[in-house]
Amino acid sequence: MTLAGLALPAVVLMAVVNAYPVVYAGIQALHDGDLLNLGNFVGLANFRDALTDPLFWRSARFTVVFSLCGVFGSWLLGFALALMLKPNFPGKSVFKILLLLPWIVPIVVSSMSWNWLTATPDSLLPVLARDFGFGRVMFLADPTMAMITVCLFKIWISYPFMMMMMSGALEGIEPNLYEAARVDGANSRQQLRYIVLPMTARSTYIAWILMAMFSVNDFATIYLLTGGGPVDSTTSLIVLAYRSVFQDFRPGYGVAISFLMTGALVTLSIILFRQIRKANIA
Repeated sequence: MTLAGLALPAVVLMAVVNAYPVVYAGIQALHDGDLLNLGNFVGLANFRDALTDPLFWRSARFTVVFSLCGVFGSWLLGFALALMLKPNFPGKSVFKILLLLPWIVPIVVSSMSWNWLTATPDSLLPVLARDFGFGRVMFLADPTMAMITVCLFKIWISYPFMMMMMSGALEGIEPNLYEAARVDGANSRQQLRYIVLPMTARSTYIAWILMAMFSVNDFATIYLLTGGGPVDSTTSLIVLAYRSVFQDFRPGYGVAISFLMTGALVTLSIILFRQIRKANIA
């Protein structure tokens, strides 16, 4: 009781600090004001406008694609690297540090580096593509190539997080399980299927939930690399919400988009947490 009493003021303060912006944002979503004035009460009109806007659904589709690439692309690459780094070998620590660099380096530096590699016809990758006979490849000017480039960039900056999560999960598996499996005649593929994947499932689901949140709310990666272009091909919901609030001066509409995003994330989190309980690993 004493500890609870000491913690109560901090808990109340945190609740108030976090609750006020959410409540005020909810009020804004029900009005048609600007950045300075709350405006008139319009009810659910902002939500209706968002759900009937073709740009909203185009942004939602790209957000889904971007998030799937961020979650599963980075997980596959990170899990593969974690498996490779599991055995001890000379230089393992140095190699692991080098693999962590995309996560450690500030996003501004990373995005500028990728811009230098891809942005203009005279950049390194377009020149290499032209030299290999692929013609004039515009990585950030062509809508399809811009989407692919942004998704690859997301995988590149996210795989170190997945690698660390899965490395920790692999360290928690008892070596005796591998030895028993080898005695029973299980090969490496069977050990991966029947030991590694089930024993790391809890960490995998948690990593998926966290990376899904990171991806849906990832503003900097997209905005610094493409700004949402060309022709809105890489505009995600978070970029659309930002534009609505700070460029179109429609905070109610932008906040409504944010609430719709939050609802989708909460639903996804509930589904994945249920998967954890079904697997009996919670």
